[in-house]
Amino acid sequence: MPDDEYQGTTFKSGNSVALRLPKGMGIPEGTEVRMVKEAPMSFRVEPVNAPRRTIDISGFAGKAPGARLIPHGDFDERPSTIAKRLAARDA
Repeated sequence: MPDDEYQGTTFKSGNSVALRLPKGMGIPEGTEVRMVKEAPMSFRVEPVNAPRRTIDISGFAGKAPGARLIPHGDFDERPSTIAKRLAARDA
């Protein structure tokens, strides 16, 4: 088994199923984490203060024949968005 791979067994803890994270994984005690389900029995654990992952789509430009980027001005803003912007400006 590789050094960065661990094996464990789930157990019942209250009304939840729990899994211990080995100390060797380097997660400090008391770290607040977010769990993201990616597929059945596959998930990602990350610190809550970690920035959310984003996808860079700049490499896709020009990949679809006939597709063009829509200028920002062509979108109508939702009334709630306009109200929030005006409230923030007036505050």
